[in-house]
Amino acid sequence: MPLNAAADEQFDQSIIDNRVASVGHLFRDRCAATPSGDAFTFFEGDQVVTRTWAQTKSLVYRLAAGLIDLGVQVEDRVAVAAATSISWVWADLAIMCSGGATTTVYPTSIADDVSYILADSASVVLFADDAEQVEKVRRHRDKLPDLRTVVVLDGEASDDGWVITLADLEERGRRRLEADPDLVDHRIDELHPECLATLIYTSGTTGRPKGARLVHDCIVYEGAAVDSFGLLDDQDVQFLWLPLSHVMGKLLMALALQVGFVTAVDGRVDKIVDNMAVFRPTFMGAAPRIFEKAYGRISLMLSEGPPIRQRLVRWALSVGRQAAWHREQGRELPASLQRELAIADRLVLSKVRERFGGRVRFMVSGSAPLDPEVARWFASVGLLIIEGYGLTETSSASAVNRTIEGSYSFGTVGWPVPGTQFRVAEDGEILMKGPGVMRGYHGDPELTEQVMTDGWFHTGDIGTIDSRGFVRITDRKKDVFKTSGGKYVAPASIEAAFKGVCPYASQFVVAGNGRNYITALVTLDEQAILGWAAEHGLEGQDYATVVSSPLVREMVQGYVDELNAGLNRWETIKRFTILDRDLSIEDGELTPSLKLKRRLVTARFQDRIDALYEPSTG
Repeated sequence: MPLNAAADEQFDQSIIDNRVASVGHLFRDRCAATPSGDAFTFFEGDQVVTRTWAQTKSLVYRLAAGLIDLGVQVEDRVAVAAATSISWVWADLAIMCSGGATTTVYPTSIADDVSYILADSASVVLFADDAEQVEKVRRHRDKLPDLRTVVVLDGEASDDGWVITLADLEERGRRRLEADPDLVDHRIDELHPECLATLIYTSGTTGRPKGARLVHDCIVYEGAAVDSFGLLDDQDVQFLWLPLSHVMGKLLMALALQVGFVTAVDGRVDKIVDNMAVFRPTFMGAAPRIFEKAYGRISLMLSEGPPIRQRLVRWALSVGRQAAWHREQGRELPASLQRELAIADRLVLSKVRERFGGRVRFMVSGSAPLDPEVARWFASVGLLIIEGYGLTETSSASAVNRTIEGSYSFGTVGWPVPGTQFRVAEDGEILMKGPGVMRGYHGDPELTEQVMTDGWFHTGDIGTIDSRGFVRITDRKKDVFKTSGGKYVAPASIEAAFKGVCPYASQFVVAGNGRNYITALVTLDEQAILGWAAEHGLEGQDYATVVSSPLVREMVQGYVDELNAGLNRWETIKRFTILDRDLSIEDGELTPSLKLKRRLVTARFQDRIDALYEPSTG
């Protein structure tokens, strides 16, 4: 059934109708509208520096002119293989203003995958993070006839001129602009909404990655659509640490150009909490794993101390949870609850918010399911997490909860963004249509035809749409399995639920396809479990030793029992095994956006899973 917009949704249609032709136009208009406004803040060494929109434009135009000087034409692919940094932002904006199309490459990709993406996209220039990224490409140079130049962001040029520095590129651009000051503006004026803007390659959990063709209108529309319902204004501060090779990073950048708020950029994941205290953002996008880790660590911290303190914390969280429930339902807080909340906030809840910089209005979760109990816990301390939904193929934000009380529902991904339609197919698959949907897979019309039907994109996700229009995603269609008893199991929701009850959890991988009961692989957060171990007589032992101990198994069993209490009988976890190491991006078990590569993980640990079905397993 098609989905009609919820009656109580408010948005400004004119913002969408009047969107500009390209990301280049969007950037140029932003710089003209607020030239002296702060655009980006970032670290230079140990110092935090800020650049205005006018300063950013001057640099970006020089880099764009340098790309044009290198021969980049409209829709030529220019790749970026780098970690999230201000240099990534400058490179991407320069590519947009030169008329090129950004090809994204995760810096964690192995050399063979980098070579494949560069060859498949026919990229003519590559921005490479450092010597390590350059070397990945150099060893496959003979397979990359289209790649004319590599621009290293942090490194040295090569003697043969194939590798140049970012400063070299800027200097080339400066000289071109001296001769032709309107060069970049003329190139921007050539762009139209259907020009290719980016090729974003899927993470390739199965087979070779596929390049989704996103035109300028896909990206500009996303920024305008999110802006239309008034989540943000130019006084906001965004903290951007997400991989900019991921489509959500692309959306968040477009939104910054659309609205004009400040973006703090720093891709060091291990510094997120520290940097929030430095940048003091008002909003941030993140993957669920970041919120799960924060929830686990802070809830453990709050549980420490003398009994009287623990009682105070439990009372404050209970009051906060009641207030959060009223807000989710769109109900006014009773006067008595308001009074209790003021006390609870002063004594406990505000101190939690200070750990996130003290100014956060809301945070956005995407990329994978977030357990509603984790979201409710954050809401109870006054930190609203609104969950959204989208794919690489739909330019990220296709549905998102709003921030107004009564316009969000935990456990759902919210309402469709204005201009995007959802419907549920007979088999439960979510289908989607709208300006943000890709224009196809690069060089693969047959695969494109498989996922597109009369303009509707087959998302591969199973879900529902409730009576108020909220979209709920159950699982990936390919991940839902059937037990030997004929019962269907959606593993992702069970996995997210476990992380909501166990503060020590890192990964929880549900198995049981064709089996007579459900099992799980468990990994624990190293910092959290070693802290627990020190308090339980296991101090000084390494992670592998700690997690193999009977004490830890007993502790995890307690949380599994708690999980099972909320599941259907056929979904309950009968047996589990704790792995002696965590899953990681480096070992290829998680994508750079921290999503589980389920097939790879289950294949890699198949012997451990099989052992859980042997009669002797304890």
